[in-house]
Amino acid sequence: MRIKRIGLPFKIKKPILALGSQGKNTVCFAYHNFAYISPVHENLSNPDDFLRFKKIVKFFTKKNPKVIAYDLHPEYQSSRYALSLPATFNRVAVQHHHAHIASVMADNQLQNKKVIGVVFDGTGLGSDNRIWGAEFLLCNYKNFQRRAHLREIPLLGGERAILEPWRLSAAWLYQIYRDAFLNFKIDAIKIIDKNKWKVLKKMYLSGFNSPFASSMGRLFDAVAYLVLKKEKIDFEAQLAIELEKCACVYRSNESLGYNFRISKNKDAYIIDPLPIFEEIIGDLKAKAPKEKIAYRFHLTVAQMTRRMCLILRREHNLKEAVLSGGVFQNNLLLTLVLDLLYKDGFSVSKHQKLSCNDSGISLGQAVIANFK
Repeated sequence: MRIKRIGLPFKIKKPILALGSQGKNTVCFAYHNFAYISPVHENLSNPDDFLRFKKIVKFFTKKNPKVIAYDLHPEYQSSRYALSLPATFNRVAVQHHHAHIASVMADNQLQNKKVIGVVFDGTGLGSDNRIWGAEFLLCNYKNFQRRAHLREIPLLGGERAILEPWRLSAAWLYQIYRDAFLNFKIDAIKIIDKNKWKVLKKMYLSGFNSPFASSMGRLFDAVAYLVLKKEKIDFEAQLAIELEKCACVYRSNESLGYNFRISKNKDAYIIDPLPIFEEIIGDLKAKAPKEKIAYRFHLTVAQMTRRMCLILRREHNLKEAVLSGGVFQNNLLLTLVLDLLYKDGFSVSKHQKLSCNDSGISLGQAVIANFK
């Protein structure tokens, strides 16, 4: 068993055991000035992965941790397991996206200072008990504020919307065009089963089995379906990976992204991608190359990241941006975002020794628990 050791820029007050996320799970033991991170357990729903997870937890508990940190999501098996441990442990629940940012901060040896955290992923339970996944946070190791996020969209059929991304595209288009979108002469729309849509529309209107999510991963899926017209996928992020490959084929100095809106709602900004879908539909009707559409979409996400970071820098006088979340495994998007933020004078941190996916969550949980 290979344990990864990471030096920390501060001393851990009490030994901490953090149990990580559901997918790409790792377990982290933090003690003195170091964090020790287990190999990745791909999915704790898999019995073999869960067995390995339990073995490594037992291994680390022999080192007498005083604090157990775990994800806020009560249905994660790592969280359930944390709550099943003896009551002698001090338990700390940690919000998923805060853990992402804290993980990058520790990976980059940052002290406990406030940063602009940008987290793009598929799913994470928010502190409001809703699904988050495209978040702009103001945070340090101890606290966070959610200052902006992507407009929410209902996941029609819950988890089925991830495996059948046409549901996501239809939900976005219905908001703009109502049922008229079904008449568009666009290949991806022509193959939508009208009878299935009737059922899903009832779910949309009633809210039945349609949790709302502000997920960048799901936005990528919705756009990718329209561009690549693939009704079903075999694994999460499959379409996003294919959309990136498609975009990378496009050779141009293209600097024109799609439009989007940013509005203020109480204490948070809402990033509205509806104009993106309107313009993509226009490009598809005009038979624009799919490679160009894919590239322009990537550029647009980078531009919305830049614009939101500029707004938060102006309001809070912060120049440090921290990037995390599985969507940033997309090298094209990461490159575009870094290029724009560097040009605007931001100091930008991303993972160095760990991945930006959920395998870094346990480190973030451990360091947050240390400051609670």
